[in-house]
Amino acid sequence: MKKLWPVLFLLLAACKQKEYNADLLVKNALVYTVDSTFTTANAFVVSSGKILAVGNIDTLEKQYLAREVIDAGGKAVYPGFIDAHAHFYEYGLGLQDVKLVGAKSWDIVLDSVSSYSRHKTDGWIIGNGWDQNIWANKAFPNKARLDSLFPVRPVILSRVDGHAAIANQAALNIAGIKPGQKITGGEIETVNGKLTGILVDNAVGIVTRKIPAPTEQITQAALLDAQRNCFAVGLTTVDDCGLPYTMVNTIAALQHKGDLKMRMYLMLADQQENYDYLFKRGAYKTPGLNVRAFKVYADGALGSRGACLLHPYSDQKNWSGFLLSSKAHFEDVAKKIAAHGFQMCTHAIGDSANRVMLKIYAENLKGKNDKRWRIEHAQIVSPEDVKLFGDNNIIPSVQPTHATSDMAWAIKRLGADRLKTGYAYKDLMKQNGWIPLGTDFPVENINPMYTFYAATERRDLKGLPDGGFQMENALTRTEALRGMTVWAAKANFEEREKGSIEVGKYADFVILDQDIMKVKGSELPNVKVLKTYINGVKVYEKK
Repeated sequence: MKKLWPVLFLLLAACKQKEYNADLLVKNALVYTVDSTFTTANAFVVSSGKILAVGNIDTLEKQYLAREVIDAGGKAVYPGFIDAHAHFYEYGLGLQDVKLVGAKSWDIVLDSVSSYSRHKTDGWIIGNGWDQNIWANKAFPNKARLDSLFPVRPVILSRVDGHAAIANQAALNIAGIKPGQKITGGEIETVNGKLTGILVDNAVGIVTRKIPAPTEQITQAALLDAQRNCFAVGLTTVDDCGLPYTMVNTIAALQHKGDLKMRMYLMLADQQENYDYLFKRGAYKTPGLNVRAFKVYADGALGSRGACLLHPYSDQKNWSGFLLSSKAHFEDVAKKIAAHGFQMCTHAIGDSANRVMLKIYAENLKGKNDKRWRIEHAQIVSPEDVKLFGDNNIIPSVQPTHATSDMAWAIKRLGADRLKTGYAYKDLMKQNGWIPLGTDFPVENINPMYTFYAATERRDLKGLPDGGFQMENALTRTEALRGMTVWAAKANFEEREKGSIEVGKYADFVILDQDIMKVKGSELPNVKVLKTYINGVKVYEKK
């Protein structure tokens, strides 16, 4: 009997070794950890939704027995992509409206609206995505034909950037808009004493506030539809810019139920009720939801000539755009946000808007700090103002596809000299040594591969221009990947919990069909996501 004890001991030890001590093992992969030294590995282990170990498969297989094993087949694995500037909920709502992105003429827009109206037969007709800059005549449309098609039913169609819209007379009547009416921070276009239907910036809200609020069912469908499409392109966190406080509980409830798995960083809109809400209750933070920022609009968009410039537009000599609120308003808001310890994120496109906001930021931040106040877009910045980003640790939060979408017509708005200082992502990155990247979807496509391509190649999807657009401001592939992962997380105060494949961080990762760090530049837009994981759980797989 004594001779059996060693055998029994070995059997018990073997059984103990076979006990599961991990949930997931990913092996046979090229893992870009995106850690501080940009190391790679061939395997990692996940437990309880977080990264447990990263390293060599031979070592990890000896230490861990996982319930699930993924053989990546040599494919590249990256941290889950983070979009540092998007309109997630708006995008989801837009999936249910008339889609006008890419429409090559006003005629095509009208045909699309008419076709949509035959399927959705009552209520407002809402569309989004038209862009007169890709039409033959480049001019804003007139509502006359829209009135003829829809004399009673209200219609509003937003421009691609969301900073202009065209409404028919039925919608204008509901909003009570009259010819010649003025509004601060916006324009109600009137020609020869008649409304054209064109509304710019703050004028758009006069109409949209009359649209009935979405039902709870529509709201939930919008969030889940947006999530589905985002998972398919590898997004695991999105920054939703400019929501009302009422959306916080809606999103939190869906996440608590397990239906909404997308991690979200919310910026509340520049409205008093939102300040009251967050100042009273304080920052809201869960693993899936972070609410600690406010989104402010300094000016409009370049495409609709709403961006506020230091000098007149090159293609409209008597016009320099405008600020959407008074300088006093921005100063007051900045002081309030600073006093309560929250993050301020301001949309600023034109060089005048950027200068105003950078100086207001500087007055409140007073030099080096870690408050991470952000300028969203920072598209046109005067060279003498660039240093204000570094002097005050202000974060330029940029969207690389804006450069390649705008380049064909931006030179007409700005002229060659000013354009040279626009979309200067490399110069802006050097100020703090890092830069978060986003898309601004639905203004641009949701696909992070387009962001990566535009940031590094500075070309559009047609491969133009040859040699790239102002390549002195291209980012390296390492910088671009950091901008879509750990730097985007840092812009949200979340770099210790996500943005890289490191021990202790959430197991959010994607597997791609090609290695974006090595594939030919022209192939980058064609790279596809094979699988997307959040907390080590698969939320998308390519069929």
